[in-house]
Amino acid sequence: MNDTGPPKGTERLLVVSNRLPVTVSRVEGGGFEYTPSVGGLATSLNALREEMDMLWLGTPGLHIEDPSEQQQLVEELGREFDSVPLFLEREDFDLYYDGFSNGCLWPLFHYFPQFAHFDQREWDAYRAVNSTFARRIAEIARPYDSIWVHDYHLLLLPTLLRQSLPEASIGYFLHIPFPSFEIFRMLPWREQILSGMIGADLIGFHTYGYARHFLSSLLRILGLEQNFGRVTVGDRVIQVETFPLGIDTERYAQAHELPQVKSRLLELKDEIGGEKVILSVDRLDFTKGILERLTAYEQFLEAHPEWQERVSLISLLVPSRTRVPEYQNLKSQVDEQIGRINGEFGQPGWTPVTYLYRSLPFEQLASLYLLADVALVTPLRDGMNLVAKEYLATRADGTGVLVLSETAGAAAELGEALIVNPHDKEGLVEALHQALSMPVEAQQARNKPMRARLSRYDIQRWTDEFLSQLHGLREERRLQLPRRLQDNHRVELLQAYRNAERRLLLLDYDGTLVPFAQTPEGAGPDAALLKLLKSLATVPHNQVVVISGRNAGTLEAWLGTTGADLVAEHGARIQRAGEDAWEPFPESIEGAWKEQLRPLFEVFVDRTPGSLLEEKGAALVWHYRRSDPGLGSQRAAELTEALEGYIANTNLHVLQGHKVVEVKPSTISKGRAAGPWLHTNPAPDFILVLGDDVTDEAMFDAVPEEAWTVKIGSPQGSHARFYLSDTTDARELLHTLSTGS
Repeated sequence: MNDTGPPKGTERLLVVSNRLPVTVSRVEGGGFEYTPSVGGLATSLNALREEMDMLWLGTPGLHIEDPSEQQQLVEELGREFDSVPLFLEREDFDLYYDGFSNGCLWPLFHYFPQFAHFDQREWDAYRAVNSTFARRIAEIARPYDSIWVHDYHLLLLPTLLRQSLPEASIGYFLHIPFPSFEIFRMLPWREQILSGMIGADLIGFHTYGYARHFLSSLLRILGLEQNFGRVTVGDRVIQVETFPLGIDTERYAQAHELPQVKSRLLELKDEIGGEKVILSVDRLDFTKGILERLTAYEQFLEAHPEWQERVSLISLLVPSRTRVPEYQNLKSQVDEQIGRINGEFGQPGWTPVTYLYRSLPFEQLASLYLLADVALVTPLRDGMNLVAKEYLATRADGTGVLVLSETAGAAAELGEALIVNPHDKEGLVEALHQALSMPVEAQQARNKPMRARLSRYDIQRWTDEFLSQLHGLREERRLQLPRRLQDNHRVELLQAYRNAERRLLLLDYDGTLVPFAQTPEGAGPDAALLKLLKSLATVPHNQVVVISGRNAGTLEAWLGTTGADLVAEHGARIQRAGEDAWEPFPESIEGAWKEQLRPLFEVFVDRTPGSLLEEKGAALVWHYRRSDPGLGSQRAAELTEALEGYIANTNLHVLQGHKVVEVKPSTISKGRAAGPWLHTNPAPDFILVLGDDVTDEAMFDAVPEEAWTVKIGSPQGSHARFYLSDTTDARELLHTLSTGS
């Protein structure tokens, strides 16, 4: 089947997040009131409704158990907001949301492992809720839908969706930092989290640093390597990319013209008088550096008494997770510290810190941005921090000074701000002094390039670029799909197999019949594989040949009783079924080269903990699967370069495979090794070749064009006609041949 893509008008975007972009509240007398979310992701994606069909799935923010009320919510949210509410049991939701999401992932990903708790019940609830999301999406998804999953609450969802919707176009975006490997490895369920994320086609992060941390964890934990942000998983290629979240720049830039903003700004100026204003806006959270900022402001007033009674700090803190003890304790500390500063420095008519503990509507927030001479944005760790961008965008005249933490994602884009280390109190003090003393011309010079950057890369462009890349990846998969061994191909293959009188099956071993293992000896055949090979090899008219890079002794010990012919060391040794002797490849493979190269290999074994040297009859092989992935890859490149210098102008060849570097005579290849079975008289009238890596390309090239050549894994760059995902698919195909159905 050749998929020509979605029919016109059938494309739809399913957006999935923990919460819907609508606040649902009960009204007296029954029923519900709906308030659309304003700003950020909701506003941007809502603009897409004019361009494409869109549906948003998430929890409604209320725990509703009555079936009739649930049905009412489904109908009204669907009709008015194109939204699908997901209803969860209260206990499950609390364990998933307050427990695992915000009690484990949030602190750990923000580099506060001391606050993270690793609770099995919370993890179980997290898995269960992600599965509930997946089931509901599978119920409403249509062919050609694109699915965009958001944030840390749903890290497992992409792969759960991939399992039920294997051909879906799935994007995932993480709105918080992805931590370094040394932090992430503390998570007991690290493999499951990464395995959940890689179900997506496109995985997005705010900054290159977060993407780099993610790729490092993929390599070190799952052994998945990347090439320019592309990671191959089975037959799929995943793109890992950076998309710094923008804001609705135009909305903030025009805020100063709104009557409500103008009037509120005048009121604030009357209250403040001639004082300079420092503004900080945060959700009350330990990641925001609130206590550290207050301490720095206190030290600033001590170090620069000339600013006393001439400047005030407005600290706007939005309540957050008020039921969580850690947040209650933080609130108490903040209250106490602000009280102490005001008590120590306050004078009649001057309050050093104005404390606002609430959320503010857009107009009041914009008036504060316009009032503030300095925006003090100093989180200890933040995925992005849109306050910094909102402040700059609101200041239409280009004035104002942004003091920004280097550990906020926004610092990667806003380098002209006063960048500070939030842990460096002295540095913060001096930055405040510099900010308050900065001439207007200098302010505008710094802000101009930042404001231009924000205008170019706003929330709309962020959305467009993500969806554009997601659609591009879907197109790549669509073009690749005809090469997948589909059901119609299997029917044709099985018919050709049945009609043939001389069948030849050329099979690779590692990565084709069995998955790769940590050590060479760990990939032995299981009983099911031995039974499968024996059933195929004993069928009249069948010739089964296993062509492997394994040494002769191992291959004979593992597969010698199956009835298959065996080819070891990529073709250096051949053993016919029923014979004890191994035939050497006709061309000479002997020589002193191994003795000359062995010392070099041994040096790299010593320099790379976990690596080992294997000697075959016609090859030397350096394995580094158990080494540190980063070090192993580096040493592999170094060893390859050194070997190529040694073997120049010889008949030797360096081969890099899956976590191995191998040297063997260039006259030996799997393609040439298959010759004795391909060039029989009469020739085979059915040929099936299965292989997974570059060494198997020689087999694909050696057989006639009409042969059934199948790459196991991604088909990119392969000469095989078809591909299958993994060893499970490969064995399933062989089982189909063995049973004839």
